[in-house]
Amino acid sequence: MATDRLSVIFSALADPTRRAILARLADGDETVNELAQPFPISLPAISRHLRVLQQAGLIVRSRNAQWRSSSLRAEPLREATAWMEPYRHFWDTNLDRLEAHLQGVQRHPTPTVDTIERAAP
Repeated sequence: MATDRLSVIFSALADPTRRAILARLADGDETVNELAQPFPISLPAISRHLRVLQQAGLIVRSRNAQWRSSSLRAEPLREATAWMEPYRHFWDTNLDRLEAHLQGVQRHPTPTVDTIERAAP
């Protein structure tokens, strides 16, 4: 099991249920029961997902009387985004080059064998 912080964060983000939980928490704190409502899984399964998110530092869980709520923590997401930023620049640059190439091809299509044969006398 990975122990470096970034690997733990990405591992937690790898699961679609955990990403959906984070999306819900972006709108505000929720209890385990509130978080579990849209998912077809048990409360213990939701609790396991929350434990993974908490261990990754993506959420903080607190207790107020009998209510246990979860809150989103943005700092680990900033770390993951900072790591991905150079790759975003790489893809943006390459996609811009591809777009320019495709526009050039559309303006000046390369003749194909079929169009050459049809144009021949």
